[in-house]
Amino acid sequence: MARYAYSREDQGDLNTSTVKTARNRQFIDIDLNFTAKTTTGDIFKKTDQAAVKQSIKNLLMTNKLEKPFHEKFGADITGMLFELADGEDDYFLKREIIRIIHLFEPRVEILGLTVQTDPDYHRLGVKLEFKIINTQEVVGFTTNLRRLR
Repeated sequence: MARYAYSREDQGDLNTSTVKTARNRQFIDIDLNFTAKTTTGDIFKKTDQAAVKQSIKNLLMTNKLEKPFHEKFGADITGMLFELADGEDDYFLKREIIRIIHLFEPRVEILGLTVQTDPDYHRLGVKLEFKIINTQEVVGFTTNLRRLR
């Protein structure tokens, strides 16, 4: 999100000389692989697109009630792998993913979402296209889940 700073030069009429500047904020998260740099021992960081993708993946892979004191956190799509199959699964899963991203990821604007379930093989795929608000960059994200026996 762009942050604006307004300043006025102190020469004569203060109402006529306004300078408007914008600064882009960089999105930075820690890498959840927790691998350390060999030189400094610090944990690697993810920035901008990679940070947002990691955040969305965490939202999608987290089950409800898995995060303490945040019962609405998580899309619970892994739970859909164990549900009985009907024709409405794609619709409900799509609606839940949109809701959870709007609620917990304010850095993105969803442009497109495709959900495909394959109940015979206990698989589902999610293809998400979104725009990072700060950079106006369009990013694609795809994940496939499969139930292990």
